Amino acid sequence: MRLYLTALKPTDSVTDGFLPAARALGCEVTILTDRPERHPSAVPCDVRDPRALIDTIEHLGRPDAIFSNSDHLQTETALAADYFGLPGKDWRACAAAKNKFLMRRRLREAGVEQVFSVRLGPGDPVPSQVPYPVVLKPREGVASEDVMLVESGLERAVAEVRRRRPGESLVVEEYLEGPLRTLETLGDEGGLWVLGGFETTLGALPYFVEERLDWAPSDGSQQHVLGALRALGVGFGACHTEYVVTAGGPRIVEVNYRVIGDHCDFLLGDVLGVPVFEWILGVHLGARVPAVPETSRFGAAVSVVADRAGVVKSAPGHESVVLEDVRLWHRPLRAVGDVVTLTRTNRDYLGVVRAVGPSRERVDAVVEEFRAARPWVVE
Repeated sequence: MRLYLTALKPTDSVTDGFLPAARALGCEVTILTDRPERHPSAVPCDVRDPRALIDTIEHLGRPDAIFSNSDHLQTETALAADYFGLPGKDWRACAAAKNKFLMRRRLREAGVEQVFSVRLGPGDPVPSQVPYPVVLKPREGVASEDVMLVESGLERAVAEVRRRRPGESLVVEEYLEGPLRTLETLGDEGGLWVLGGFETTLGALPYFVEERLDWAPSDGSQQHVLGALRALGVGFGACHTEYVVTAGGPRIVEVNYRVIGDHCDFLLGDVLGVPVFEWILGVHLGARVPAVPETSRFGAAVSVVADRAGVVKSAPGHESVVLEDVRLWHRPLRAVGDVVTLTRTNRDYLGVVRAVGPSRERVDAVVEEFRAARPWVVE
């Protein structure tokens, strides 16, 4: 079977997740990228242009599946899969999920949610009347970059972000207050299946840095979230949806039409005890989603977040250990000697610790013990 994988920068999800999964499924994999220097043996292609993507694939040989886990390439990859008549996502749903203004508009028109939202193009004036507090964010941003809570002085905040992102559109929307959670889904050609979900712990406002995710498969909001996904046309393939449980009920924050990141994709497979990357690729090859098992395990992904700018003086390395009834992994994202500049985004991660065990108490104890014994030092 011939699988084409579109990519930008290398990620652990691709190198340690999807590529081994593709080999396990017997696939011959070709990586298509506009950054071939970052991917050994990749084929150069303007992957942001579906016409170039289709042309390159036709030249290389007819595909059995076309797949991407990149936030930025879902629409283009879906269009290419549709051209070749392969299982894939609806490109309209990909576009609506990626564009945060389109997402709000679609949900409002479907009667699912009424959340205040205004799109600001590069030359648009900043509205003088908004329901403070509001959240300012890039229309198609990722990793909490330039996302901030604004309680007053919106014009000043917009000017600040526009200096860093000239020519980009922004979104201003009402602040959704309450616990932040996720729903992880996987769809095949026959339906949509819930894999589970996480509780998200954020750092201090006005920024939205995700510091920790804890396995929490259900909270009663599932039907609302699934209704929102249906309204957007999201179904086939993996999807990671973030939502807030407000006093008025659940409200969608964003829909990431790919599997959850920051090593929680690995954690999802660890907790469920299933080859989640193989499942995801399998549906693009025409397979059905296997029965999702029940689990009594608990899992957490704890991000080590830099609290100061400086130079990394010491750091723990890659580790995978079993401590009695808890399995723990540590993945460093920086190296000794790296210069750290605080961004107040998920880019401030130094490393990620993920652990799976019989209970939150046991997992917390092992994670705390590991971090105390192997500190990151930034000076």
